[in-house]
Amino acid sequence: MTEKLIIHGGETLEGELEIAGAKNSALPLIAATLLTDKEVLLENVPGLDDVQTMLDMVRELGKEVKNTGPNTVRITGSVSSNQAPAELVRKMRASFLVLAPLVGRTGRAEVPLPGGCNIGTRPVNLHLEGLEKLGVEITQDDGGIIARADNLRSTDIFLDYPSVGATEQLLMAAVCAKGTTTIYNGAQEPEIRDLALFLTELGADLSLKGSILTVNGGNEFAGGKYEVLSDRIAAGTYMLAGIATGGRVKVESVDPASIKPLSLKLRKAGVKVEENEHSVQVESQGRPDNLEVITLPFPGFPTDLQAPITSLLTLAKGKSVVKETVFDSRFGHVAELSKMGADISVTNSNTVFIEGKKKLRGTEVEATDIRAGAALVIAGLAGEGKTEVYGMNHLDRGYSDLQSHLESLGGMVERVGENE
Repeated sequence: MTEKLIIHGGETLEGELEIAGAKNSALPLIAATLLTDKEVLLENVPGLDDVQTMLDMVRELGKEVKNTGPNTVRITGSVSSNQAPAELVRKMRASFLVLAPLVGRTGRAEVPLPGGCNIGTRPVNLHLEGLEKLGVEITQDDGGIIARADNLRSTDIFLDYPSVGATEQLLMAAVCAKGTTTIYNGAQEPEIRDLALFLTELGADLSLKGSILTVNGGNEFAGGKYEVLSDRIAAGTYMLAGIATGGRVKVESVDPASIKPLSLKLRKAGVKVEENEHSVQVESQGRPDNLEVITLPFPGFPTDLQAPITSLLTLAKGKSVVKETVFDSRFGHVAELSKMGADISVTNSNTVFIEGKKKLRGTEVEATDIRAGAALVIAGLAGEGKTEVYGMNHLDRGYSDLQSHLESLGGMVERVGENE
């Protein structure tokens, strides 16, 4: 049964939200539990479809997975298979991250090429080139990767691009290689630091200094307890929804530094932003001013907030420009926003041009990926009349308790099946 989110727009969002754990951190942490046979207790694990897919993945590879409380998962046991099930890998790109821990622990891994959101070309060549430098023999067969390594060797690796996935993959391989490995031009996203802290909890010896990651590998791995960091992308999405509706929203249990690029852009647009140690509050001061936004690796503006802020800018004063430099086809929301009355267009140079309007109108729209779905929800909340957002399977992968969170802020939303 196809589900949709029905939004009755025009309600001002106001209130406070506790932000759940970050999907983009939980996924590599779960993959990293393959490195140890000892018990690992993960706390603040978000209840998302993608997280369940990764938990199913490590279970299929031999781990015992048990929910021991709200958002708490215990993972125990040894790896008994080094073949990642194709149906799980093709559901979600991040499941490809099991490659490094599998080959590091068992000397061999068979992992199909990944699937996930359709947001352009996202090759895994940086993952594979780095693994080869660490001594992994890579072959490709029938759409999958076969990796072999008797012993991983430490080395220096330079990434041509600071890919988050490649940095995570290589960190998990480097901790298995005896000696010192240094990764240059590594990703600096908060989720990378979270993985590094988790690996340290398990017994790894590593340090991060900007884009340089140094790993003294070969240590024995222990178990431990670790709390997943809060989701900066979810926090930013709710902040943008609050501003789009002319309201005031406070996100709690979040590191303000992790969403500083968004906070600074919002201040530039005339939004009142208050930062505390573990929270950020935004308050609308009327229609936001126009902006120029360019997505970049952290500490640049996050690509995962490109679609949500584009939605806000359709309501801004004047002309805005949004340029996507991280992915080459992340504009599934543009045509749908046009249906809602937005004056918006995209060029083949991955640049969006927007002439802000005072109002959008509700209609039927389709989410093509997680963040495009978030953009359409924001537009529906701010628009006049009823908006029906299809493609809930995408939103379920990225936003836990979306409906209840929006309702707690005063949004009028209802999730129904198509035949209801």
